[in-house]
Amino acid sequence: MRGRRVLGAAMALLLLGGGAHADVPPPVPCAVFPADNVWNRDISALPLHPQSDAYIASIGLDTGLHPDFGSGLYRRAPIGIPYTVVPSSTPRLTFRFRYADESDPGPYPIPRDAPVEGGPRGRGDRHVLVVEQGACRLYEVFGFKPKKSVTRPWRAGSGAIWDLASNALRPAGWTSADAAGLPILPGLVRYDEVAAGEIRHALRFTVSRTQRAYLWPARHFASSSTDPSLPPMGLRVRLKASVDISGFSPTNQVILSALKRYGMFVADNGSDWYISGVPDDRWDNDDLHALGLIKGSDFEAVDESSLIVDPDSGQAR
Repeated sequence: MRGRRVLGAAMALLLLGGGAHADVPPPVPCAVFPADNVWNRDISALPLHPQSDAYIASIGLDTGLHPDFGSGLYRRAPIGIPYTVVPSSTPRLTFRFRYADESDPGPYPIPRDAPVEGGPRGRGDRHVLVVEQGACRLYEVFGFKPKKSVTRPWRAGSGAIWDLASNALRPAGWTSADAAGLPILPGLVRYDEVAAGEIRHALRFTVSRTQRAYLWPARHFASSSTDPSLPPMGLRVRLKASVDISGFSPTNQVILSALKRYGMFVADNGSDWYISGVPDDRWDNDDLHALGLIKGSDFEAVDESSLIVDPDSGQAR
């Protein structure tokens, strides 16, 4: 459906000298999907996908894992995908979506000062993520464009609304605010989880070339290629159990342990092995950059088919 510009935390630190900082995001006030949701399922014992070797090779065996989040700013924008939390009394916006036939019409409780991926003037994917307190709904928008006059509508590429207490998926074939038709927030590395000592869900990453196909729980593809060696959207990979992570910092060990236990989903087209997270001024960019020592060859693709209860639900066995 689309690609996006991605920048690593270490690059931004180099360009800015580490002198600028992102805000500290609020805690997520709700459980993110039921405990039996596929995002929250331990996949460390699942069998390998039959195409694992081909998929991993196509993404890049020698390419390092890259944290696409951190502290500081690049081009006056925080590094990563931000989110915000709002009360149910927040005024609602109605959007004119480019992909209206695959978007939830809303309205969306997005405040006018909501953080936008890439900053107010950014030209990338411009995601806006909002969690509504009380209702525990997640609102995600891709390609957010601010209203320029009272007579013009709010515009965006696509939008999706998620009930965080539900296992419901998008309709088959529908995108979301992400190319794979998946939610974004559940797959982000968040500092508060790392500081607590454990991430208990799958993460999100991008690859440069994908197949014209998708795997459960994804609902949408973003490619015209039928090359069977390319990963489909929704492919889940995990860090091999044999990879020694004892030499990494405590922060990075939490992230890498999650990749062994919960893995990460191919969610969008972008740079290979770029893992997504939330901008936060508490990140140590130099420390995060050490994740690059983990290479593509340290990962394997898993077969999740045994977890499916209903192909139209995110509930997992």
